[in-house]
Amino acid sequence: MNIYMLKDKIADSGLTQESIADAMGISRCTFYRKMKKEGNSFTVQEMNRMIKFISLTKEEAAKIFLLPK
Repeated sequence: MNIYMLKDKIADSGLTQESIADAMGISRCTFYRKMKKEGNSFTVQEMNRMIKFISLTKEEAAKIFLLPK
């Protein structure tokens, strides 16, 4: 997972990590903990929620969630 690209996309979209956590239905502490672990503990369902909430294209989602850093 490319955590740096994810953070950039969140900022570019005008959202905050807090709003992403709220939209995903997880606590902000849990979200921050998962981000600190390079995103390796996000579930597929959580990643899908992020993709929809941030409005990522398929290409952006693949670069962030599937391709190595």
